[in-house]
Amino acid sequence: MQLTPRYEGTPVLRFDPPVTDTAAPLLRQRRRLVATLATFDPDQWAAPSRCAGWACRDVVSHLVSVNAFWTASITAGRAGTPTRFLAGFDPVATPAQMVAGEPDVPDGERLARLTDTTESLAAALDGLDAAGWARLAEAPPGHEAISEVAAHALWDGWIHERDICRPLGIHVPAVADEVGVALRYAVSVGPALLAISGSDRTGAFRVRATQPDLDLVVEVGPDVVVRDASAGDDGLPEVEGDAVELVESFSLRSGPPDVAAADRWMVDALAIAFDQAG
Repeated sequence: MQLTPRYEGTPVLRFDPPVTDTAAPLLRQRRRLVATLATFDPDQWAAPSRCAGWACRDVVSHLVSVNAFWTASITAGRAGTPTRFLAGFDPVATPAQMVAGEPDVPDGERLARLTDTTESLAAALDGLDAAGWARLAEAPPGHEAISEVAAHALWDGWIHERDICRPLGIHVPAVADEVGVALRYAVSVGPALLAISGSDRTGAFRVRATQPDLDLVVEVGPDVVVRDASAGDDGLPEVEGDAVELVESFSLRSGPPDVAAADRWMVDALAIAFDQAG
């Protein structure tokens, strides 16, 4: 698919209430991965990741690129001039092409680049107040509040950390604030990508997660809203389970959530958007 980001009008994706404490979990996740990679031997760098066709070093090269993008996006957003880089971007083909075109550099240099781009991202996020988090910046669905852009960055890095570590048997801690933000974005990014593709379908579903305990509703339509569930949400289609495993499922790392066939388009929206739905 080629993206048609929403740059005009209301943002396609919104968290209600906003999540404005994303810098700490995002940077903790990135720095933890840097520390893990610093222990790698050549065989681990060359080992297959969970991303088809990518070794661990390829996932790291991808993260270097996306760190640079998030830094540029957030910096421009803070200045009031959000970027428009992603119109026509193919989120499946283009990252693979970029990694394939990367020069062959020593793994130590690749790690140094990840370290440097992580600290540049930290500088871009430094000092944001409530008004700063609400400024618009660019993510694949279009212009979103910087709080949602940072949530996308956290989700992407969090799942790729597991793509590297799980095949090697390396434990990745499930830190509550990281998992909570990653889950919010994982359940909403697919519906948001469907919305910008022109889908006019509407619906809502509920997500009940444990470890951490979260009870969320995702409202799906021309705009996508992730909010806390309330008593009035009884009767919505529900997805339940361990929060980490739900992030894995919504991120296409395991089977799709188990819901009625009529509701599957909402919970399997990322696979639909990426033309990977079975």
